[in-house]
Amino acid sequence: MRSLWKTVLGALVIGVIVFSGYVYLPYYSIGPGPAREVQPLIQIEGHPRYESQGRFVLTSVAFAQLTAFGILRAWLDPDEAVVGRNVLYAPGETVQQEHQRAISQMDQSKLDAASVALHALTAYPKAHGDGVLVEGVVSGCAADGELYPGDLIRSIDGTTVDTRRQASAVIQAAPSGSTLRFDITVDGQPHQVSLVREPCGGRQDPLVGVSLMNSFPFAITISSGAIGGPSAGLMFALGLYDLLTPGDLTGGRTIAGTGEIGVDGTVYPIGGVGEKVVAAAADHATVFLVPTDNLADAKRAVGDRSIQLVPIATFQDALTYLQAA
Repeated sequence: MRSLWKTVLGALVIGVIVFSGYVYLPYYSIGPGPAREVQPLIQIEGHPRYESQGRFVLTSVAFAQLTAFGILRAWLDPDEAVVGRNVLYAPGETVQQEHQRAISQMDQSKLDAASVALHALTAYPKAHGDGVLVEGVVSGCAADGELYPGDLIRSIDGTTVDTRRQASAVIQAAPSGSTLRFDITVDGQPHQVSLVREPCGGRQDPLVGVSLMNSFPFAITISSGAIGGPSAGLMFALGLYDLLTPGDLTGGRTIAGTGEIGVDGTVYPIGGVGEKVVAAAADHATVFLVPTDNLADAKRAVGDRSIQLVPIATFQDALTYLQAA
């Protein structure tokens, strides 16, 4: 009997070890992600480019699903946190859907960042290029999964459109239930997409479900790789602004930061600011531009790290600080 109990106990111990080390639980670690220099990611055609002596750096958060052992390890790491799946994923959302959502948010943030920088330096959006850019789409509407941020709309139902106002007028003139044909350019290649205008996205009035913006007066391309989410908007806007203007806003320093940016220049709070402060310090940044509403959390993360926190509420706030520094 004693031998049987030893066998059962041994099997249980082995089972616990296997479960703890190999079975993934609905919990995730959140920690500092990669910090990337912004300006090498930005390509400009049709405008002079003025390089900076210092660096603008975007920061990110890394997360990974955990086993029981992984949870213990993350709890013991002062730079990591453990969160439930519901913090990272919407109800019923798959990993692939979350990834696509994050990439779409990043693509929209790049467009909004470019819009803010161009508006500060040029007559944009009054002065613009041909066609109309897709800024974003409404989940659950016809455009969802058919149009993506950065797609260039050339015509709608045969009508050439060159401003956001023109495109919106054509869409709004279509009766509810009608199908509209969009001629678009994606990565330089022509495509056609047919979309039904009907109530969607919790709205009673008919929609295609797309937000639009005037195209840029010259070509701007921003690469972001696998990094997703909207929080690099502020740093993309600053990096682009500095590339388009003589002089050097960095002052030779490494300046990191975070913050979602609206087309009006408002800088919105983001998640994971503590982890991003750690990532910035590890990349030897001396300044971290932080959304005002995230300042308290950022202060808690600084500890004894030698990095200055600068609260930012608008794009102009950031420019004013950098131009005076």
